[in-house]
Amino acid sequence: MAIVDTHAHVYHPDESVYPLIEQPSRPPEGTGTVDHLAQNMKEAGVERAVLVQTGSAYRWDNRLLADSARESASWAVGVCTLDPRSDESPAILADLATKHNVRGLRMEETKDVHPLYYHHGAVRLWEAARELGVVICAHLRTNHLPQLADLLSRYPDVPVVLDHAAYPSAAEGVDSETVREVSALSRFGHLHVKLTFGVTGSDATYPFADTHPILHAMIDAFGPDRCMWGSDFPCEHWLKKATYVEHLDLVREALGLSDAARTAILEETPTRLWFE
Repeated sequence: MAIVDTHAHVYHPDESVYPLIEQPSRPPEGTGTVDHLAQNMKEAGVERAVLVQTGSAYRWDNRLLADSARESASWAVGVCTLDPRSDESPAILADLATKHNVRGLRMEETKDVHPLYYHHGAVRLWEAARELGVVICAHLRTNHLPQLADLLSRYPDVPVVLDHAAYPSAAEGVDSETVREVSALSRFGHLHVKLTFGVTGSDATYPFADTHPILHAMIDAFGPDRCMWGSDFPCEHWLKKATYVEHLDLVREALGLSDAARTAILEETPTRLWFE
């Protein structure tokens, strides 16, 4: 099985070449580099990765993401993050997509000026993504899911991935508002969901049994052909209570999926979306 990791954040130790934002969220020393990711992938039997811009370290500065995606093009693609308020963002997206192996755009909630997800700046970037054939990674919480639904209705031809499935948690349970509203969005056939919350949404240790019902609910709602796994690399920083291999084994083993479902989630769905 050619497993794909669809959610890896990368960092660089040279902060003069790739400067950080004020008060960045840094991973532990010696972790988070592209080389570290490649080592984790080799140990876990993962062949490809989607590198997601690390906003908590670099915000809108995608230089490290672009360089990493371009230099690792034999096994990785990139997902950038751009300021929807900036008139320059559509042109930057075009440059990243055509010259730097960037296949996705992570769209986040705009909180400081527009407490919204659906607004003029977001529309400009969705339009650009459609023209460029770029995947939208929707990064938002439950309160903005209705606005995502409006954008999904407006852009039925843009492939979309819901990052972290809007953060459901074991504490809220399988009948929570988040699970219900995300599951309802499965009516949009171009929406996919990342099963990356199994550790972060859990109050337990491996195999994180308290999130299994929610993971199964998402898989049932969307079908394995619209679900995918991501590591949240570097796991030392973003997970802490699970290693890279343990996060993968949550889906690869602990959920008890059929061979067909496991192959779809870990290989076929992400390969089709990101590498074809």
